[in-house]
Amino acid sequence: MISDFRIRVFYEVAQQLSFTKAASRLNITQPAVTKHIREMEQQLNMRLFNRHGNHITLTTAGQIVLRYATKIMNAYRGMEVELSQVMEIEGGMLRIGASTTVAQTILPRLLALFRKAYPDVEFSFIQGNSDFISQQIIAEAVDIAIVEGPAIHSQVTYSPFAKDELVLVTNADNKLAKKESISLNELYPIPLIMREAGSGTLDVVNRAMLNAGIDLTRLNIDIMLESTIAIKQYLMYSESAAFLSIQSIVDELKYRQLSIIDIDGLEIYRDFQFIELNGNRLKLAQLFKRFCLSNYNHR
Repeated sequence: MISDFRIRVFYEVAQQLSFTKAASRLNITQPAVTKHIREMEQQLNMRLFNRHGNHITLTTAGQIVLRYATKIMNAYRGMEVELSQVMEIEGGMLRIGASTTVAQTILPRLLALFRKAYPDVEFSFIQGNSDFISQQIIAEAVDIAIVEGPAIHSQVTYSPFAKDELVLVTNADNKLAKKESISLNELYPIPLIMREAGSGTLDVVNRAMLNAGIDLTRLNIDIMLESTIAIKQYLMYSESAAFLSIQSIVDELKYRQLSIIDIDGLEIYRDFQFIELNGNRLKLAQLFKRFCLSNYNHR
């Protein structure tokens, strides 16, 4: 039987597609991660990852194992949440923060469910761009938050929450919507709506474009706005395009108000992460974290 920890190691490697990042999240060495994966492959007598130099991808067998590993990890999280509900949870005040995209697309549902599950726990909630929310954590004005983007503050502890994809979107009536895809060079003349400076979304988009070889100075920036809602409204009445979370445009795609433009050679993914001040292990904050992990994918 495969050990619980080995499943967790595989799950982290499969989620990150990186032995180095998995080792960092598990607080073990990269050789230890490699050893666990090798032993798991030997035990199953099949390869779980394809190695391409410094990059790895899941094999067909690896995709099957990931499907079940995800169920196992979610089951553990659900067990932890239910067990915590059995314990006496004293009332208290929890200060929650979130970056703009998370606050507008993910957290409202989770906050409502958390309120129902723990009616004796009071909480406050603020939103802002990732940099603002991170500063609120550092200033101890917020106990726990969820932001997008990489770990950049040494005073802050980061832990994974969920993955997200950013796609280029335009008004469904835009002539660009008629194209199946565009090249990287065709991106330059398109008027773009971008997020404001300090936004985690902006950092992720810029980093992905730079890695794809796009010259950011040649982009045609139409306007910079501070929220997904504002960007979507602007798109409805313009010929511009914008990079938005695919989770934030489900309804607009359903009702054919917005369309996705595929860009050959450019895919943008990001991590949503919990952040807390180093050394802060507030009981209610840990309860909220476990609750979000358990309920995010259960609709």
